[in-house]
Amino acid sequence: MSGNSGKNPVPVDTNGITPFQQMLASCSGALLTSLFVTPLDVVKIRLQAQKSPFPKGKCFVYCNGLMDHTCVCTNGNSKAWYKAPGHFNGTLDAFIKIVRREGIKSLWSGLPPTLIMAVPATVIYFTCYDQLRAALRVRMGSHAEEAPLLAGALARVGSVTVISPLELIRTKMQSQRSSYRELSEVIHSAVRNEGWRSLWRGWGPTLLRDVPFSAMYWYNYEKGKAWLCKHNNVREPTFAITFISGAVSGSIASIVTLPFDVVKTRRQVEIGELQAMNLSSKASSSTLSVMTKIVAENGVGGLFVGFLPRVIKVAPACAIMISCYEFGKAFFRKDEGQSCG
Repeated sequence: MSGNSGKNPVPVDTNGITPFQQMLASCSGALLTSLFVTPLDVVKIRLQAQKSPFPKGKCFVYCNGLMDHTCVCTNGNSKAWYKAPGHFNGTLDAFIKIVRREGIKSLWSGLPPTLIMAVPATVIYFTCYDQLRAALRVRMGSHAEEAPLLAGALARVGSVTVISPLELIRTKMQSQRSSYRELSEVIHSAVRNEGWRSLWRGWGPTLLRDVPFSAMYWYNYEKGKAWLCKHNNVREPTFAITFISGAVSGSIASIVTLPFDVVKTRRQVEIGELQAMNLSSKASSSTLSVMTKIVAENGVGGLFVGFLPRVIKVAPACAIMISCYEFGKAFFRKDEGQSCG
C-alpha cells in the first residue's frame, strides 16, 4: 500500500473496471440496441410515407434507439429507402412485406450514417454517468442515494452539448447534399452567417427533454435494481433484473417527459426544413411558442400525442441498452478477477 502512495492511481470505477472498459461495454450495448430497435422506426417511417409521401424539403425524425436524427428529403432521391413502394396493412404486414420483397437488410435502412454520432454520444453519456456517480457517492455522504439523479443529469448535459452541433451540421450537409470533403466549408458558412451559437440551436429543447429523462431514469433504475436484488436475495444483478429495471424506469421517464419530446420533435423538424430551404434557422420558433401553439391547436392533450408509440420505443431501447451495458461491465469485472487470481 505504502509503495503506491506517491503514484497517481489509475482511474477505476467503484466496481473495479476502468473507464476504457466502461466505454467498450457501452459501445457494444449501443450497437446491439440499434440493431434491435431500428426496424421498429424504419417500419413506422415507411407507414408514414405510404399515408402521406415526403415531398422535397420535408423532414422526418429517424430514431435508432439511441438518439433522434433529422432526415431531409432531397430532390432527385427517388431511390431513397423511405420512398420505396409498398402497400402495407399495419405494422406486422409491413414487417413481413419489407423482408419478403426487399430483404431483411431493409429493416436497417439508413442506420449506418446515424451510428457515426449515436454510438460516441452513448459512450460519452454512459461512461460519464458511471464516473460521476462513483465520485458523487463519495462526496454526497448521507445523500449518496441521490447521486444517480445528479450524475444522470450532468452526464446528459455533457453528451448533448458535444453532439448537438454535430447533428446540426449533419442535417445541414444532408439538405445541401454536401460531401464530407466540404465539411469545413459547411461549418465556416454556418458560423459566418449565423454565428457560433447557431451550432447549438435546438440544444435548449433537447436538454428540456433529455436532462429530466436521464435524472429520473437513472434514479429509478438504481432504486429498482437494488429492490429486485434484495427481493431475489442476490448480491449481483442478473440480466433479467437489469432488463426489467431498465424497461420500467425508461417507461416512467418517457411518460413524464412526453410533452418535451413532442415540442423537441416539432422544433427539430422545423429547423431541418428551414435549412433545407436555405433559410436561417433563427426564424425557428422558441420552445415556449411551440408549446403554446400545440396547446392552442389541440388542447393540453396535444402535448401527450404519441404516448403509446413512445413507450413502446423507449422501454425496449432502455432495457436492451442497460442490460447489455451491465453484462459488459460484469464480463470485464470477472475477467479482471481471473487475471488477478
